[in-house]
Amino acid sequence: MKSVLIAAVVGLVIGLLGTPAYIKYLVRLGYGQFIRDDGPTSHHTKRGTPTMGGTVIIAATLTAYAVAHLATLTTPTVSGLLVLFLMAGLGLVGFLDDYIKISRQRSLGLRSKQKLAGQALVAIIFAVLALNFPSDGHRTPASTSISFVRDTALDLAFAGPLLGMALFVVWANLMISSWSNGVNLTDGLDGLATGVSTMVFAAYVLIGIWQTNQNCQITPGPKCYEVRDSRDLAVVAAGAMGACFGFLWWNAAPAKIFMGDTGSLALGGALAGLSITTRTELLMVILGGLFVTITLSVVIQVASFKSTGKRVFRMAPLQHHFELLGWQEVTIVIRFWIIAGLFAALGLGVFYAEWVVGSG
Repeated sequence: MKSVLIAAVVGLVIGLLGTPAYIKYLVRLGYGQFIRDDGPTSHHTKRGTPTMGGTVIIAATLTAYAVAHLATLTTPTVSGLLVLFLMAGLGLVGFLDDYIKISRQRSLGLRSKQKLAGQALVAIIFAVLALNFPSDGHRTPASTSISFVRDTALDLAFAGPLLGMALFVVWANLMISSWSNGVNLTDGLDGLATGVSTMVFAAYVLIGIWQTNQNCQITPGPKCYEVRDSRDLAVVAAGAMGACFGFLWWNAAPAKIFMGDTGSLALGGALAGLSITTRTELLMVILGGLFVTITLSVVIQVASFKSTGKRVFRMAPLQHHFELLGWQEVTIVIRFWIIAGLFAALGLGVFYAEWVVGSG
């Protein structure tokens, strides 16, 4: 528990104090956000705001994790390192995308195929490694079984281990791509994606701690959790939570810095990695319900326009629809935070209810 608290505090301090120093550095370099002309006109005033702030979030999370282990004299685990690799790897893809936008002064960075290829490469490496490094003879960081609150009976290795690994790689790529792009779509208003991510990471801190206390290695039983490194995953989540919370001080409206694709892809990757390694893949749909809702708004908009030529929303993603309805940006963000908090609370309730019912 001490390592979890240390990670949260270190992540918070670095996010809070490191961000203004990074803002000054970006201003000196002239690295400002390029704003789309076809977006809400109220966003044009944000042109030139420093971006790539996700670099601070990644650095704060990595540092928090390292300090937590040094302070408690514990060894990092494979599961924790894999989630951090996924976070940093996708952050690098996002950084390249942001850098191209800034250096060429355009709203498009990497081509879609290049971006997807970079995400896929990082995701494949993560997925393959996650099915290796067994502890106590059999538990690996990830499992070929589809999970909800824990692994279900639906095992992708039904036709053999090689096919199971191949199917898991595809499944992991789908989740990682979905969550990284979901956070990316949500990152359209000051503080929105950062605040929502903070809540979901907080939920994973609680899940990791609970899984540690009810782990099969500590308290064996019919409802114990077969998660390889649950305590260390709570440390990772705590570090990311603290980093996002500190960064939010500067990212809240009016934002002094944007996280950019560097941050949104990294945060989505970290959330996907946590869902895979804690065996809560489908529960993440509830925990990150706001990300799902905003992503669905884009899918619905595109599908409707291509099939009927009509738009369901004034603009997608969903937050921009409410902007065009006349809602103030701060109002939208706060109300969406409330909705995100309800989703996170519902997800935790489902998680706990499964254990209570199963133990009854």
